Amino acid sequence: MKAMMINKYGKNELLHMKEIEKPSVGANDVLVEIHAASVNPIDFKIRNGGALRLVLKFNMPLILGNDFAGKIVEIGSNVRKFKVGDYVYGRPSKERIGTFAEYISIHQDEIALMPNGLTFEEAASIPLVGLTVWQAFHEYFHLKEGQKILIHAGAGGVGSFAIQLAKEMGAYVATTASENGYELVQTLGADKVINYRKENFEEVLDGYDAVFDTLGGPSLEKSFEILKPGGKIVSISAVPTKKFAEQTYQGLMKKTLFMLISNKLMRMAKKHQVEYDFLLMRPNGEQLEQITHLIEEGKIKPVIDRIYDLEEAQGAMNYLETGRAKGKVIIKVK
Repeated sequence: MKAMMINKYGKNELLHMKEIEKPSVGANDVLVEIHAASVNPIDFKIRNGGALRLVLKFNMPLILGNDFAGKIVEIGSNVRKFKVGDYVYGRPSKERIGTFAEYISIHQDEIALMPNGLTFEEAASIPLVGLTVWQAFHEYFHLKEGQKILIHAGAGGVGSFAIQLAKEMGAYVATTASENGYELVQTLGADKVINYRKENFEEVLDGYDAVFDTLGGPSLEKSFEILKPGGKIVSISAVPTKKFAEQTYQGLMKKTLFMLISNKLMRMAKKHQVEYDFLLMRPNGEQLEQITHLIEEGKIKPVIDRIYDLEEAQGAMNYLETGRAKGKVIIKVK
């Protein structure tokens, strides 16, 4: 099969095409012929190495890509939920990433049937961002009707899904966007839009229950100022915490390291009487099924910016890294 791979970590490392063997299929696995995959910030963060290697470490060479949509062409002996010919989508576990390729072998618990009415490209845009937002809103925020949430970068891949789910859950949604993303986030249902090039969100928002951080850095630190006591920030872009290390069964050394690097944020949380958590989503086919229902009911719609061919995966990565994408960037494989 064809696959787009990297040979080593590094910001300047380029994806290249290589012919390799199809992956083997275990008893609980299915082999999927990939029709489309999406590009996510975690792809270039994995390529870069850096701090993410403290949480995710891979053997090289490595096929990039973290979610997909396609057709099952083979099933393992213990697979009962799916059959050959099913159209599915999913997010593989961190040990088995590699969706910038023609095939992937994936555990049956990490996929779901594709939503009716979606193209492969539309379906591929959902799994990683959908599960990330679902877990943040249901497992961390426990978001309730009438609560107020700030979603950073609402026009991005994660943000565009997050606005829709937050509105479906009955929340009041504020988001940050540029002029180019203003119309999109309004269409998705945002109640208040802050043009981050003209306004400082921390000066116009106050008394919020939750902040969903997709940016890290100064935006995250300023977010503490808008929360009411008892509020919560969940970040997918900042640094992990000791709590995260405990939840993911890390050793003492990483628990200590994460405690040290998150110390500034934890002190800010204590000062403002709020909570701070770091989220690294996990694959979950059952949660993906719940997302499927929302899509089929018309409550959440895929948002796609551009589609590239597999051979153009490097260009897709380059475009996503500019930060200008509105919605998801997709790679068409077949």
